[in-house]
Amino acid sequence: MTSIWPKEKTRTATPRTQGFRFHTENALAETKPALQEAVTRAYAALLHPTMTIVDLGCSSGENTLLFVSNVIEAVSHHLEKLGGRPAELQFFLNDLPGNDFNRVFRSVQRFKNSIGMGRRKGEEIPAFFIAGLPSSYYTRLLPRSSVHLFHSSYCLHWRSRLPHGLEGKKRPYLNKGNIYIGMTTPPSVVKMYQVQFEKDMLLFLRLRHEELVAGGQMMLTFLGRKHGDAYSGGLCRLLGLLSQSVQSLVDEGLVEKEKLDSFNLPLYGPSMEEVKAIVEQSQQFRMNHNKLFETNWDPYDDSQGNDVRNSAQSGINSSKSLRAVMEPLFASHFGESVLDELFKKFAYYVEVHLDKEKTKYSVITLSLTRI
Repeated sequence: MTSIWPKEKTRTATPRTQGFRFHTENALAETKPALQEAVTRAYAALLHPTMTIVDLGCSSGENTLLFVSNVIEAVSHHLEKLGGRPAELQFFLNDLPGNDFNRVFRSVQRFKNSIGMGRRKGEEIPAFFIAGLPSSYYTRLLPRSSVHLFHSSYCLHWRSRLPHGLEGKKRPYLNKGNIYIGMTTPPSVVKMYQVQFEKDMLLFLRLRHEELVAGGQMMLTFLGRKHGDAYSGGLCRLLGLLSQSVQSLVDEGLVEKEKLDSFNLPLYGPSMEEVKAIVEQSQQFRMNHNKLFETNWDPYDDSQGNDVRNSAQSGINSSKSLRAVMEPLFASHFGESVLDELFKKFAYYVEVHLDKEKTKYSVITLSLTRI
């Protein structure tokens, strides 16, 4: 099956969100071989006429349909190689209730047409069905032993809540001048983030263990860091520049200092060692595959080297990409009126940083089997 969906879908992307879509497209491309193996394992062990697949944190973008396409392609290849009667595929697209699921569903018919156009003569395309599943993935989503494959891309670095003690109304403010883990963040605050990550990840694994069939598969991709030091890594550096941008607005009198001091992002980028330790602690999954890869801040920069072709443009691209993700959080806390100026400053600070040093995100990918 020749997938033409990625080329089709990028035409509908808005300038602000398209950069983030390129980040997720790159992650899907990087993890596609491992996903195909997970799909093959799940399908080969299938005892039901229907295979249930859940995409966690699908958002409102159409990249979730690229994931659906990759699964269908993997099943088609399996059928072509081994034969047998094709099972029907039930896809559930999960995100928070406020997500615009209709944006995805409006694209489904065009997606189905693209699947048909890419079909080779004699190729078996399984019947598939797509439904929404609005809820937090930190809760139970589906009946016990009903899911064959879970997938999540660029979601699990988000925490279920801010660590206890960092909530906006709590005083004294413990992480002044920072919106995440920065160079001046106290070790006690770093520990709060780490404890919250451990709680969330153990809960997530327990919930998915209950929902997966025996031998069910899970593919997870999320932001992390390359080294053990929690103050290191591209995510800390990038969000440090965003903190600096907010501080500039404080210096200009556009934002109250208390607004900055009381704001903390509910996310955490773990090291691979932290992730492995939690999977082992859960005793509920076997790790088939783990990998850490790096991707440029600028989603349009696909170069592998350490040189930046155009630091000014990369600053703008990085700013637009991060704004697509962060805007709701920043708008609710700082107000919409300052956002244009905030991300304009952020683009400049990224440009200055990239002139000195090309820094990248670290991305963790895991393939797990339910024990």
